[in-house]
Amino acid sequence: MKKIFTYSVYGLWLTFIVGSGFAYLWFSMVSTNTMGWFGAMPETERLENPKNVLASELYSADGVLLGKYFRENRTQIELKDISPNLIHALLATEDIRFEEHAGIDFLGSIAIVWYVLKGDKRGSSTITQQLAKNLFSTRSAKYEGTLAKKNRMLRLAINKTKEWIMAIELEKSYTKQEIMTMYLNTVDFGSNSFGIKTAAQTFFSTTPNVLTINQSALLVGVLKAPTAYSPVLNPENSLNRRNTVLEQMYKYNFIAKDTLQTLQAKPLELNYVVENHNKGTATYFRSYITDYLINWCKERDIDLYNDGIKIYTTIDSKIQQHAEAAMQEHMKYLQQKFFNYWKGRTPWRDEQMKEIPNFIENAVKKSDRWKVSREVYDNDTARMWKEMRTKIPMRIFTWKGEVDTLMSPLDSVKYYKHFLHTGILSMDPHSGYIKAWVGGIDHKHFKFDHVRQSYRQPGSTFKPFVYTAAIDLGYSPCYEVADLPVTFATEDVNGTWTPQNSDGKYTGELFTLRKAMANSINSVTANMLKRVGPATVVEYAQRMGITSPLQPVPALCLGVFDVNVYDLVGAYSTFSNKGIWTEPIFITRIEDKNGNIIQEFSPKTREALSEETAYMMVHMLKGATEEKGGTALGLNRWGLLWNGADIGGKTGTTQNYSDGWFVGITTQLTTGIWVGGEDRSIHFRLMDDGQGARMAMPIWAIFMNRLYSDSTTGIKKERFPTPEKPLSIEINCKKFKQTASGDSLSKATKQMIYDF
Repeated sequence: MKKIFTYSVYGLWLTFIVGSGFAYLWFSMVSTNTMGWFGAMPETERLENPKNVLASELYSADGVLLGKYFRENRTQIELKDISPNLIHALLATEDIRFEEHAGIDFLGSIAIVWYVLKGDKRGSSTITQQLAKNLFSTRSAKYEGTLAKKNRMLRLAINKTKEWIMAIELEKSYTKQEIMTMYLNTVDFGSNSFGIKTAAQTFFSTTPNVLTINQSALLVGVLKAPTAYSPVLNPENSLNRRNTVLEQMYKYNFIAKDTLQTLQAKPLELNYVVENHNKGTATYFRSYITDYLINWCKERDIDLYNDGIKIYTTIDSKIQQHAEAAMQEHMKYLQQKFFNYWKGRTPWRDEQMKEIPNFIENAVKKSDRWKVSREVYDNDTARMWKEMRTKIPMRIFTWKGEVDTLMSPLDSVKYYKHFLHTGILSMDPHSGYIKAWVGGIDHKHFKFDHVRQSYRQPGSTFKPFVYTAAIDLGYSPCYEVADLPVTFATEDVNGTWTPQNSDGKYTGELFTLRKAMANSINSVTANMLKRVGPATVVEYAQRMGITSPLQPVPALCLGVFDVNVYDLVGAYSTFSNKGIWTEPIFITRIEDKNGNIIQEFSPKTREALSEETAYMMVHMLKGATEEKGGTALGLNRWGLLWNGADIGGKTGTTQNYSDGWFVGITTQLTTGIWVGGEDRSIHFRLMDDGQGARMAMPIWAIFMNRLYSDSTTGIKKERFPTPEKPLSIEINCKKFKQTASGDSLSKATKQMIYDF
């Protein structure tokens, strides 16, 4: 017996020595990639700054997260901001001896043999090992050697060995708290949510610090297999797995027995929202800024979707929300009115109000579906049209919410062509900061941005540029001009052109320039254009920020050349900013993932007008709300006039009522609004419905009332300040009339009047 015992001891020692030698040799060969058999190890230098793909984040000026840019949706968070419930659920389920081991849980590794023999499939990887796998992609083809390619079991053994080695290195380099933090910031929870902060937001619309026990158990349960245990894709599996995690928490004394039973009886309670650029606040703005950021990052060798930069914008989340709410309230009403207006008829009409033939067919040919169909059917138009006329399931936009229906692609084009659209921009005229950007009625279904992409005729909202030139050249707002026809010589076949008033009539009445602009009298604007010259007006408009092409022709006075909302709002802001044009901007600074500032942004500025001219134009714009017949007097319906706030504004309506505009100014905001159909041929037929005062101005009124009612926005009812220096031109019209000889006008102006 003694000999047998002796041999057994020797055998055990021999086994231990041989085993240890083999283990040492195995670990050495794997770590050095002997003969290229095992594949390379991740570089140890990366332990100092392990690769962690981070989503870049877009913030409003008041610190609200507007959106993210990511391939993997991941945002960093500190351990102190994570609920203990989650930590307990994770330890109980994944690594109860986390605080005790040095990266490898040998007890767990030995126990796994027993579980395998029982047929119970479970992992033995520690949290540190899982982190090594997440951080360094140890199982990717990049680190694969020749042995791994030949045998699946060898590949598994090699991968596990690498994870052990990297886990030990991680334990040497970081504290347990740092390892836990890195793990929770990198792990995949499914639904394109990487890291606990994103997962908490995605599945429960909450933050990690307030996760409940059940929420924590569900999220930890998902980690075993994010698809198989997804509460969205496989809710029954997820519920069972959550309850298993709860049992583990009870097993290790993190919860009591009665708590376990109570929690296991509860259903899954999700508030599931996957982040995308069709949802949330400022969707059109986020879409526009993406293109800008991609180019900005490209110039600096930054990966927008991986590097976790933080972009701080000028958008005010509260003002943005009020703008969106105002748009929705009015456009919902206006759209129903438009549907009723054209009920049983088509709205696409030519200048004679006749239906445009083949309008929808031509629109279909411009659609993405038509382009795809052309490739699929090899340009076989018969089959293509058959597909376009075949009903298919689709989800369509309505102002009552999305609706599932059966509709042919052709009918869907026809349906969507009936919708009216809008573009809204609101900015601080002094700083140039854009506070709200609403590019359309619904970003998911209508991607085109009507703030920056869309160029439409401004109509009468262009008239202030004519009057600005006149005021700057010495005319007083009180100067009177008769409402009579003004004829221009032209180079076309007619030889002359005489602009008409909106009602086609001329009263012969004398109008002050202020009242003429307030009443939007075309003949007076034409008169002033003829005096100052079209080229001068173009110069002033461009000086104030209009960048689209303008031609120095007589029709300029009626706003026939396209502009966008962005430029127009910037130009009007010059009046409120004492004559200083300030470029509208939308970013204040961009930081790297560590909070270091990469770039700060400031707007371009230039002196476009004198302070006096700017103030007089503010006075002119206030005429729309103060003069008899002013086109903005309808704002009193919303209680906005004579309430302690100075309001200036200008309505705009284009030919055939294709475009309705309103630009409103207050001391703190300049806001421009356009409303119209996607195509210029889609519009109301009569001025009563199609004018800017009915289509666009109500949005501004609702918007401003919401702002004035919300003290948290900081928007107040204020008066425009008067210049410190006395005005050189009289704007008190009673006093002005006492100088009928024109003494209040400059010599240059007197000469112009005489020449005219």
